[in-house]
Amino acid sequence: MASERFVLVLDGATANGLATGCVHDVPWVVSRLAAQISGRLIADGEAPLADVLAEGIGAVCGLHADTCDLGNPDSPSSTVAMVRHRGAVVDYLVLCDSPIVIEATAGDVRLVRDDAMERLPGQSPEILRDVRNRPGGFWVASTEPEAAKHAVVGSIPAADVRRVAVMTDGVSRLFEWYGWSLGRLLGELADAGPAALVASVREAERRAPVGRFPGKRHDDATVALCTHFDPFGP
Repeated sequence: MASERFVLVLDGATANGLATGCVHDVPWVVSRLAAQISGRLIADGEAPLADVLAEGIGAVCGLHADTCDLGNPDSPSSTVAMVRHRGAVVDYLVLCDSPIVIEATAGDVRLVRDDAMERLPGQSPEILRDVRNRPGGFWVASTEPEAAKHAVVGSIPAADVRRVAVMTDGVSRLFEWYGWSLGRLLGELADAGPAALVASVREAERRAPVGRFPGKRHDDATVALCTHFDPFGP
């Protein structure tokens, strides 16, 4: 979801057949969370992004608290990555494993990521269930507004930002698994566009030996490129 001032990328977690305690599916939760967050970003362009996320999670919980077991640790969930341009400042937030890549006007490239999942003792459904939205585990947008407090947040002068890529982990595997540099990713994204970059992901996945990397062979891949950070607007 995007406007002239912000880009929001959400990546819902696959239920994997687990009992979620929720009568709704993951897309239902993701779409409503996106609507709640974007509505708040439009209504208040100065609110801290972590507060916006916390309020959005709380609002979605209110939409199905009467029909669903929000205490179930396998409740539908989503990663969150967002960038907002507010005048002279660019704000960012990352929760869970959907990262952001920022290229400065000076040429250096920075990766903004939440690496909590990489520090877990494993990735089995049982382990994830026990440590999801728990201290010492990992945090994701689901039924705990407190998760927003654990997001990676920051701000950069708009004059120092050349371009920003916001993506799901289905795209970031290009540099996490397949040896791409951040600069190469930004370059292809800028030159050929998001569809071409996703096509590069699919080609790398097809070429990789089966079982070479953990997780799904093919994952949801979404990426957005943000440019033109005029420090005097919007």
